[in-house]
Amino acid sequence: MSSFIRGTAVLMVAVFMSKLLGFVFRIQFMRIAGEEAVGIYMTAYPAFIFFLSLVQLGIPVAIAKVIAEHKAKGELDKISAVMKTAVFMTFLTAIVFIPASIAFVPYLAGTLLGNPASASALYAGIAIVPIAAIGGLIRGYFQGITRIEETAWSQIIEQFFRILLITYMLPFILSPDNMAMNAAYAMFITMLAEITSVLYLLFKYRQHRKRKANEKIEKKPKRYPFEPILEIALPSSGSRLFGTFTWFLEPIIFLRALSMSGITAIAATSLYGIISGVLIPLLLFPAFIPYALSIVLVPAVSGAAASSNKKKLKERIHLALRLSAITGTFAAAVFFVHGQVLAEKLFRITEGGSYMTILAPVFFFYYIQGPLYSILQSTGDAKAGMMNSVYGGIAKLAVMFVLASQPGIQETGAVLAIGFGVLITSFLHIATLRKNKATATGFTMFALPYFSFVMTAIMRPIFIPLGKFGLITDCLITTLFLTVILILTRQLRMNDFMLFKKLLKRSY
Repeated sequence: MSSFIRGTAVLMVAVFMSKLLGFVFRIQFMRIAGEEAVGIYMTAYPAFIFFLSLVQLGIPVAIAKVIAEHKAKGELDKISAVMKTAVFMTFLTAIVFIPASIAFVPYLAGTLLGNPASASALYAGIAIVPIAAIGGLIRGYFQGITRIEETAWSQIIEQFFRILLITYMLPFILSPDNMAMNAAYAMFITMLAEITSVLYLLFKYRQHRKRKANEKIEKKPKRYPFEPILEIALPSSGSRLFGTFTWFLEPIIFLRALSMSGITAIAATSLYGIISGVLIPLLLFPAFIPYALSIVLVPAVSGAAASSNKKKLKERIHLALRLSAITGTFAAAVFFVHGQVLAEKLFRITEGGSYMTILAPVFFFYYIQGPLYSILQSTGDAKAGMMNSVYGGIAKLAVMFVLASQPGIQETGAVLAIGFGVLITSFLHIATLRKNKATATGFTMFALPYFSFVMTAIMRPIFIPLGKFGLITDCLITTLFLTVILILTRQLRMNDFMLFKKLLKRSY
């Protein structure tokens, strides 16, 4: 088994484990800290990610590519020089952006978010930035030398420690009357978990570099120039910065729009915490399946595109999209029928669970969005795919401000805007792929899976009343009901799974 395939398999398992542990963390956090504290944490978290993107400036992606190129050429003596230059560049960006971020916090918390109490969580988030930046550099190194195991294990270790700390540490330091400090404590716990992850990465990095030094393969390296790293880092950071910036703006627009419609800052913050910290993670929990499909099938799509084999190209694209659509169909059906009860029982929330019936039908398209973007990259339409995401992000924020600020719609308008952003991006991806005649892909191939979801949502409560059995049994009945419909509409085909198995064996 090649190191790439082994790494890919480990990464698939890591994505599942990371999602599962992250899901457990959110359940514990909501149960222990409450809706308002989670809301403050979730409004501060996008700002932390945006500040981190400013400091990283695409350097981890760049060093992964540069190191991979030098490794392929056998220029192993340059790798340590690349890392030293990358560390120095990150140090420079940190000196510029971290003080600027600290100075920006009072305005962000008090004016933009309209909640000065969130400043504590924002300061705690900024404290994580240099630690996470170091971790990003080491992850870039391991990706460059095609060792994915270290990155995968670091993610699992981080999530595992977050769960331990939120379960056994947070209850002892909680302040019943200060939700803002509770959110800051949770951010501090995130920092401690990040430290454990980075310490593991540092240990593995030193271990690997020491082994290479003992092999005496490298001489004293010269200073590595900035230019090759910046040529890759700056373009790649552009799309990431825009993505994190729109996420950074989301809670600001969400809270400002709702305050204009007459909802208090505390109520709006709690609602944002429920939507972004409970409902969306719950909806996206099974999304590791399309991600795994992309990892296995997209290289096959790239190969078919490179060899101009239209038959294979069409076959593999349709397989990837059909299996992703089926996963989305199951998620949409289960969460539309049982989502509110699942959210309320797992997270013990008192309101907001009803929005699952609005989000579930739309998030079907999120399950095909990732594979669509990966296929666009494989077929040479990466720039168009990026612009589709940009348009979707702008549309979501614009619609959110317009709808959520209306007194008659308020929070329902904000939820509709989130779904609207998913629809715009997904439909633009489909339209872009449809222009490539060789793929023979269009909107109709998703119609039958979506029809199967609609039929399940309508017929399941009629034939078998809800609540008659336990929640888990009810979910299984809905899944079985949908499976029968998918078989009858020939959306579930044994040939698809046989072909997927064949491609997987060929990869191994």
